[in-house]
Amino acid sequence: MGTCMSVQNANFLKRTKMRPTPIDQETCSKINSSRTSVPKSQKFSRPINVVKDPSGDDIYKRYEFGKELGRGEFGITYQCVDKESGENVACKTIAKSKLRTEIDVEDVRREVVIMRHLPKHPNIVSYKEVYEDKEAVYLVMELCEGGELFDRIVARGHYTERAAARVTKTILEVVQVCHKHGVIHRDLKPENFLYANTSENAQLKAIDFGLSIFFEPGQRFGEIVGSPYYMAPEVLRRNYGPEVDVWSAGVILYILLCGVPPFWAETEEGIAHAIVKGTIDFNRDPWPRVSDEAKDLVKGMLDPNPYNRLTVEEVLEHHWIQNAEKVSNVCLGEGVRARIKQFTLMNKFKKKVLRVVADNLPQDQVHGIKQMFYMMDSDKNGNLSFQELKDGLHMMGQSVADPEVQLLMDAADVDGNGMLNCEEFVTMAVHLQRLSNDDHLRQAFLQFDKNRSGYIEFEDLKVSLFDDHLGPKNDQAIHDIISDADLDKDGRISYQDFKVMMSTGMDWKMGSRQYSKAMLNALSMRLFKDKSIQLKN
Repeated sequence: MGTCMSVQNANFLKRTKMRPTPIDQETCSKINSSRTSVPKSQKFSRPINVVKDPSGDDIYKRYEFGKELGRGEFGITYQCVDKESGENVACKTIAKSKLRTEIDVEDVRREVVIMRHLPKHPNIVSYKEVYEDKEAVYLVMELCEGGELFDRIVARGHYTERAAARVTKTILEVVQVCHKHGVIHRDLKPENFLYANTSENAQLKAIDFGLSIFFEPGQRFGEIVGSPYYMAPEVLRRNYGPEVDVWSAGVILYILLCGVPPFWAETEEGIAHAIVKGTIDFNRDPWPRVSDEAKDLVKGMLDPNPYNRLTVEEVLEHHWIQNAEKVSNVCLGEGVRARIKQFTLMNKFKKKVLRVVADNLPQDQVHGIKQMFYMMDSDKNGNLSFQELKDGLHMMGQSVADPEVQLLMDAADVDGNGMLNCEEFVTMAVHLQRLSNDDHLRQAFLQFDKNRSGYIEFEDLKVSLFDDHLGPKNDQAIHDIISDADLDKDGRISYQDFKVMMSTGMDWKMGSRQYSKAMLNALSMRLFKDKSIQLKN
């Protein structure tokens, strides 16, 4: 995959204008090497201690826990009160039982190290401290009560190009700080930007550094991470550096200006092809009303060749950004707000579905998968070879062609030794089964079918989305979601409609990092076997 981008490091260094602030070399090496040196042991032993130098092991002495603010793959974020100062804070509680692999553990460790390492900045959520006990890791941070970036945009009646310029400038200033301190964010998306409070002039803050990584000038990475809509083409090529953050910010800018992602298709592979092709549509409404300067900046940020792409400094020096307070203040139109609203609500709905599926996966099923591994491991060496995986699948009634077996093998083989250990096999199987199993999807469907009518109707969806504190003005967006998913146009979502909806697009799949890694690795290999897809000059 790396040969798709044969560029000398000297070219990269020539374009690098900032040298990252160094961190402790031993820490950096341990943190970054974890992705490529996963232990090959047959069974994963969860460590007693995850983070270094926690503030204590009894967070409940210091903080009083309140309402739930959000929920992710590994844990739940709560609003808490500091009993000593009375300050409201946010606490990301990461259950150790959810850390199924060494990669999961290292993700948490690295997130804490990065949060400690980044400087205080008005547009980055402030780290306060971390606690750890036998059950969980507790990451205490500044509380942001102003809502997500897109939610605020759709709540406003007057949305302009000037507002988009202000937001873009803030996002790039965050990227600049991260890169200066040797950190690539790797998961820039609207959901990862919250407002500090509900006031009109509240600070926009970057959150969630769970996929971020330390880097040095010239260093390249091959791990596929991030959210597909915002993923740079070189990530799919598995040869990338800090330029990926500029691409992701460019995707956000495009959505800010027109309400839809620049690269879209009905299938996972279609989206990947669109990203690599890099064709940007400036014809749809409202692009004819958007300034040429804004379009020029979008094109520069979304150049498929990372070495031609604008750098962080070049974006911040761009005339449109420099004059953010003077660009057009004419409303971009209700259509832009409506499209952004539907885009964000559909994502929330799909992510809720995935969460229900994931939360209901029983531990005995994981045990069953391990037994399946031991059964397939015919030579009892603790690893599955290509032939053992193929024979095992056949034994289970799954006749899979050799190329597809190889794709599965390559995608799940985290340590690159050409075989699957038990940990790798379980990770692959658990995350693939979350959505391939019809029972799991049906169970999720029933969670939304409140009155057990056999359909998800307007009121069902309205109640579900109101859990995210969305206002009553979103009725039309909910109708639009139902219209999109409703194949037979009877005004409601049947189970068959639901299944099709959950297999369309792919941003929702990023609720699971390991699932997305396996799927995207396989897609990446398949995509770049197509010789017609070349890096643009």
